[in-house]
Amino acid sequence: MFFSIALSRAQAPEKISSIFPQGTVFHQNIPYAKDTLKKHLLDIYLPPNAGSANPLVIWVHGGAWNHNDKYADMSYMKNTIKSIVEKGYALASIDYRQSSTAIFPAQIQDCIQAVEFLNSNASKYKLDKNKFVLMGFSAGGHLASLMALSNNNNVTEFYPALKKPSFKIKAVLDFYGPSDFLLFFSNLDPTKVDNPIAQLLGASPLTRPDISKLASPVTYVDKNDPPFFIVHGEKDPDVATAQAYLLKSYLDLAGVKNELTIVKDAPHYGVMFDADEIRVKLLNFLSEQLK
Repeated sequence: MFFSIALSRAQAPEKISSIFPQGTVFHQNIPYAKDTLKKHLLDIYLPPNAGSANPLVIWVHGGAWNHNDKYADMSYMKNTIKSIVEKGYALASIDYRQSSTAIFPAQIQDCIQAVEFLNSNASKYKLDKNKFVLMGFSAGGHLASLMALSNNNNVTEFYPALKKPSFKIKAVLDFYGPSDFLLFFSNLDPTKVDNPIAQLLGASPLTRPDISKLASPVTYVDKNDPPFFIVHGEKDPDVATAQAYLLKSYLDLAGVKNELTIVKDAPHYGVMFDADEIRVKLLNFLSEQLK
């Protein structure tokens, strides 16, 4: 059985311990789904001298929905993570089932269940349930966006045990996440299912446009959605910049506050996204949305 352990910085996993400020409190491998699946675990990182109710940034990792874990993307975002925690925000990193094990909507169900767990246990872990922010990368950006945008809708397929979650999301930090699966491919043989999206959906997005629409964040944009901070690489070879522009356009049309930063010459992921300019914009955005 997995259980939560409060660790010192020195006792935390070596690959991430050095990222966080001295004095960070680590709660590792907390089961959020009342089972023993390794993909149903989350970590919480409380800032030094944490108060009784800290605003929370929820980290949703990338990996094409078929690989990586709750530590992914941290290695190239070290300065951003450190700055977030130094500013007094708690950080939670969640894991979810991969498409090789369970197809969509398992991934969004897991993410929703994890965030609902954090919401239900906010006082226990010194979190402010009124100040939850989602931060996702690539596949995690897709899941973060989908979770936030669909939260105003009754999408029962997304709810564990068909129960609508009670959490509220104040803002989304979306790093190069897909927003519309139907417009993702400019040239795709409908019979091909050897790409990450087809593996996620269990079918080619062109043969099952209904599932593609269900799984696309832009489907759910409305005027009551939280503000978005969108970052995308100019030369992303995996997720076209059109996906970011499209999401922004939908948000603009609905009157939802958003910021889009296209990082010059940047690829799909990497240290270019940890640049000072982006980090300052992100922290200013967080401060404005969580004041």
